[in-house]
Parts: sequence; C-alpha cells; structure tokens
Amino acid sequence: MISTTMPPHIVTRFAPSPTGRLHIGHGWSALMAHDRARKNGGVFRLRIEDIDGARSREEHVTGIIEDLAWLGITWDGEVVRQSDRLPVYAAALDRLKAMGLVYPCFCTRADIAASASAPHGPEGAIYPGTCRALPLAEQVARFETTPCAWRIDMAKAVALVGRLTWEDAGHGTILADPLGAGDVVLARKDAPTSYHLAATVDDAAMKISFVLRGRDLMGATDIHRLLQALLDLPTPLYRHHSLLIGPDGKRLAKRSGGIQLAEMRDAGVDPARLRDDLRRGVFPVGISVRDT
Repeated sequence: MISTTMPPHIVTRFAPSPTGRLHIGHGWSALMAHDRARKNGGVFRLRIEDIDGARSREEHVTGIIEDLAWLGITWDGEVVRQSDRLPVYAAALDRLKAMGLVYPCFCTRADIAASASAPHGPEGAIYPGTCRALPLAEQVARFETTPCAWRIDMAKAVALVGRLTWEDAGHGTILADPLGAGDVVLARKDAPTSYHLAATVDDAAMKISFVLRGRDLMGATDIHRLLQALLDLPTPLYRHHSLLIGPDGKRLAKRSGGIQLAEMRDAGVDPARLRDDLRRGVFPVGISVRDT
C-alpha cells in the first residue's frame, strides 16, 4: 500500500518544456517543489522536456535557466534533457511492443476529429481505435508510405494489470482510470516518444519520490500509474496543486500569454519579494487561483 506520508528521502523536480518563456504560474509551481525538497533535506532536480523538435527552442532552455536563477531557485545535479535520452524511451516502447500492448496508428488528427464515434475527453477527441485491429499485412504495407504513431491498447493493458491506485497528498487515494483517456500515443509520428512515456520513465530514473504539478495533469497521472505497473517502475507520491488564472478567466499557459517572469525581471520586480509573495499565495493584480 502506498502511503500519503512524505517519503523519507524526498526528491522533487520541475520539468518544463522549452516552447516558451516561463510565466508566473511556472514560477509558483517550481518554487513549491523546490521548497518542499529544501524543507525536508531532500533533492530538487530540473528536467527539460525537449522532445518536441518542432516547438522546442534552445533560447527557451536558456530562458528557463535564467528565470529560475533570477527567482532564487537552485537545483541539484546536472540538468536532465529528454533529447539526450531517446534510446531509453525506445527501449521502454520495445518492451511494451514485446508484451503486445501497443500498435501502429496511421490516422491523422483530422481523421480522429472527423470520426463520429470519437468521444471527447479533457485533451480533446479520444481515439476511436481505428487502427487497433489492422491486419499485420496492411500494417507492413502502410509502413512503407505512411508515418505512424504508436498507441497503447488501453483495454488490453488495464486487463493485464487490474485495479490500480495512486496517492495524492491533497486528495488521498485515487482510483486510476486510464481507460478514460483511450488509446493514448506513446510514440508520436514526429518524435520517438511522447510526454506520457518519457515523463514516467524519467521520474523513475531520476528517483523522483514526490511529483508536484498542476491539477490539469491529474488525468495524466492515471496513465503514468498504468505505465509504472507495466514497466515495473516505482510510484511516487503526487500532489496536484490549484491552477492560476488570468483576468480572462482562463488558466495561464505559454500559448495564451500570461505574466512572464522575464517581463517582471525587466520591469525591475524584486525577486526576493516575489518569492515571499508566491509562498504566501499573493499574486500580481489580475492573477487568481482556481481551486476546481
């Protein structure tokens, strides 16, 4: 049974993707993970999730490091970059292939969105399983001409491992529901892995014992718990914190702007005061917390 008490040797992490500059919400989340490790005599790691070759930018990696340093957040050990670990993810995918739990998918996003049978979940249209039962001969023929992603056969995987739970420090024991996400992608057409597979493998390799991240990723944790069971990986304790929203009522995101830490630095904001404010839950004008 997994305990909701803090692990005896706590290792936390902050794992941004370098697709834009950090905003105030990133700073708040990173600071919470940093402080939790420091207060418990633990370790705080930094991981750059740069598997998206089309959107990741080296200047954003530099910016992330600058922003965290300005805010007074220090990390232990070398920065881990997912782009350096592609063979590790390939090995994990190969293991799932050998178990008969993944299959190639040749569908485009337009194909999935156009499917009348595709229900919708938090991340958009849920894959309707179009390629799940493609005959092997057809798969081989399409490999020659069509890029493919690799999806997990979620129903088959769940049947193999049975009932799964995970622990959230704020919500207690959570019954995992990976079936609700459908057959998610584990290796993309344009990248040899996906967020779900890479993050799960890396958290185990980095010995992360406490994952602190936004509430919008609670559904992802169900998927990660399944992958941990399939790959014989340990399950950390989680905490999914509230999200920050802007004046428009939408959660802060890189693609929708938000108050960037770089903008605050350029405006002469005192980082020590900002740290104290964030720790007390005091945010810039127009920024508030969404608890649901």
